[in-house]
Amino acid sequence: MLNIVLFGPPGAGKGTQSEKIIAKYHLTHLSTGDLFRKHLGEGTDLGRLAKKYMDEGRLVPDEVVIGMVEDKITHTKDTNGFIFDGFPRTVAQAEALDRLMGKNNIKISGMIALDVKEEILKERIRERGKTSGRSDDQDDSKIETRIRVYLDETLPVATYYEKQGKFTKINGVGTIEGIFEDIQKVIDKF
Repeated sequence: MLNIVLFGPPGAGKGTQSEKIIAKYHLTHLSTGDLFRKHLGEGTDLGRLAKKYMDEGRLVPDEVVIGMVEDKITHTKDTNGFIFDGFPRTVAQAEALDRLMGKNNIKISGMIALDVKEEILKERIRERGKTSGRSDDQDDSKIETRIRVYLDETLPVATYYEKQGKFTKINGVGTIEGIFEDIQKVIDKF
């Protein structure tokens, strides 16, 4: 079973590349952002709580996120594996994910990190905000907060997987197809 953590800061291209990976390798997409938006759209208590944190550019508490991820994993049958997009975002989440995967007799195959300079990230997020309708993609202070949270709280997850020998960095700037070719080379070695 192929289980990939697709990693990178907001605006790195994780959503775009995860679609291509899913199509090629027939993986189940597990995006906490999608899970949150589902709950937001349904107006659940969890959705309202997640929205409060997301609107502030902050991370949703681990116990909420992990519960959602566990539910998705345990209720998904007949899959070639998962692509984790935007999760784990903290070392505690990565440790919890490893425990959860172990409980289900599966493991993370590897982490692929998209590397993009901060100014390009900001430009991409603002551009995305013109069409996405997401208020957090259109507010410079929220964009700054999201990038800062990534650098301070999420980036250490890369070190966690690097210590396990499961970390590969890919240049996230270039053509979509060119970046995907580099990603395929990594996945095909898992």
